[in-house]
Amino acid sequence: MAISISAIVLLAIILVVLVRSGRLRIWPAIAAVLFGFFLASTGMAPAINRFLHTVAETVSQINI
Repeated sequence: MAISISAIVLLAIILVVLVRSGRLRIWPAIAAVLFGFFLASTGMAPAINRFLHTVAETVSQINI
């Protein structure tokens, strides 16, 4: 659960920066948020969660 909260915060910060910098207008940003919201309620949500979990585990195992 901690990784999903961190991902949400990171994506929200990126979205706010893009909207404020003028690189992303408000309507496409709203469309992207709504797309993500509705995608989360589909059958693809578990596969996406597994993929993100696998990526997070892989990144955490990298020793620099």
